[in-house]
Amino acid sequence: MCGIIGYTGHRPAIPAIVEGLRRLEYRGYDSAGVAYEEPQGLHVIRAEGKLGALDCKIAGLDTASSVCGIGHTRWATHGLPVERNAHPHMDGDRRFALVHNGIIENYAELKAELVAEGHIFHSETDTEVLVHVIAKGVQLTGDVRQGISWALSQVDGAYAFALLSREHPGKIWASRKASPLLMGIGTGENFLASDIPAFLPYTREVVFLDNGELVEIDAGSWQVFDAVTLKTKTKEVKHISWDVQAAQKDGYKHFMLKEIFEQPKVIRDCLAGRIQKGRVVLPELDALEVPGRLTIVACGTSYHAGLWAKYLLESWARIPVQVEIASEFRYRDSVFLPGDLVLTISQSGETADTLAAIRIAREVGVPILGLCNVVGSSIARESDQVVYTQAGPEISVASTKAMCSQMVLLLLMTLSWGVRKGSLPEGVLERCLADLPQLPERLGTELPAIREKARSLSQEYSDAKSFFFLGRGQNFPMALEGALKLKEISYIHAEGYAAGEMKHGPIALIDPHFPTFAMALGDELLQKVASNLQEVQARGGRIIALVNPGAAPAVEDSWVLPEVWGPLKSFLVLPAVQLFAYEMAVYLGKDVDQPRNLAKSVTVE
Repeated sequence: MCGIIGYTGHRPAIPAIVEGLRRLEYRGYDSAGVAYEEPQGLHVIRAEGKLGALDCKIAGLDTASSVCGIGHTRWATHGLPVERNAHPHMDGDRRFALVHNGIIENYAELKAELVAEGHIFHSETDTEVLVHVIAKGVQLTGDVRQGISWALSQVDGAYAFALLSREHPGKIWASRKASPLLMGIGTGENFLASDIPAFLPYTREVVFLDNGELVEIDAGSWQVFDAVTLKTKTKEVKHISWDVQAAQKDGYKHFMLKEIFEQPKVIRDCLAGRIQKGRVVLPELDALEVPGRLTIVACGTSYHAGLWAKYLLESWARIPVQVEIASEFRYRDSVFLPGDLVLTISQSGETADTLAAIRIAREVGVPILGLCNVVGSSIARESDQVVYTQAGPEISVASTKAMCSQMVLLLLMTLSWGVRKGSLPEGVLERCLADLPQLPERLGTELPAIREKARSLSQEYSDAKSFFFLGRGQNFPMALEGALKLKEISYIHAEGYAAGEMKHGPIALIDPHFPTFAMALGDELLQKVASNLQEVQARGGRIIALVNPGAAPAVEDSWVLPEVWGPLKSFLVLPAVQLFAYEMAVYLGKDVDQPRNLAKSVTVE
């Protein structure tokens, strides 16, 4: 994911930059570096490994006089995770220093042209190619802004970058395309970063950058331009309501654990102002017709939230729903019908595949409803209407509380549309609106016991190399999410399956070393699930089953969750599967807040 921070202002730049990089560590990285201005020119310091190694290289250097610089935490994409490939990179004349996220897809062709012109490269990265192309553009045009514009016309791919120029002390240039980048606006200082926590100790005033925009900042001013025409653009400054405390661990060992335990507060915040006098209040939906057909487009955990909502929307609102993986949707010839609505779900509001889906729908005139967490994000700006989940910052790479918040809003959206259509089953609205406000307290009471059970089971099953997660109905998306979290955090192979599909081949894998985690709650599908579990037991498979009191199939390990009404059961199932994955990871000694770490010898393209 990589992290970028840039600073120009009145305070020593390097401490602020390194502090910002620490606040971006959750994004994962394998090397780090900084570039800063000094009287002799630009100075670059890079180190393989964690920020401690960079600290050691900075220690003893006199950086106090430098008030402008850039920093980066790199996740290897082109070239091994070693110092020569770490950012920042410089051009051959050391006029420019650049940090960059994303992938320049045509870097090999550009590099071959530059080598033929006499350019010398010292890394295997696409980023070093980009800074050489920018240097060439500045040489051709005689101006940094025009040179960047020319360079961006030559490159294909995704990028967010920040650039220093030796000849322009105190200035930073930056641009983005399909990779997040934003500005923090301070007093006598300005920031650039991949994410808000990087500069949150200094300012909560934020400008979100759009694709194809070029920004130029110094200590006292900032300007945004169209990267192609270089015409000035007007941007709105947004105030971020959450503070630095919300982006800290607050006594928890890991961000993931903290965010799982924040779910009661998330539910409470999602409901605030949205249930009034026995009705659901979602004014964001009032400007849209009730869809004749709904296409939900999302990735990963957000996709699972959409699948979960499909069951509610079709049953209660009687709206046909198709749920699409955004990375597949964007490369298909989709067929839209009159009355269609596209609902995009994204925690960050910057998911590239989901943004691409929005643009496809917009081209054919289909209205777009966004569901996301970040005010002013790209998805929020590009949707016709947006519903904010109000989950607060999610720092852990493994998304947890975001799905909880999405489920709450999807449930409220279902009730709103169901009321407008007159399709809600009798008593559903009253029961939901009575039970939902009680859910945060109920969940908060149960979470410690859920965690203790997860810890106990994780130790018992820590020798497993593979897991099945099984569910039916709304528990099928919960099974998918449980498998995703176990893979993502514990590095244990896991498959989420519709329980009834087990007999169509996958059951052949069951043996005593391949356990099953089943959602066997007390609902109308319990007997069907119980039959599936008998098939697993017949093959010697071990089973963990999430059950309700008095309605448990006979299995090796029953994990009893308290009884709640209908679809609200999922709000207890979700933290259970999250905490099981978390405790497995902790017991196995995994780096919970930075999953998917790369081995030193691996190059990821």
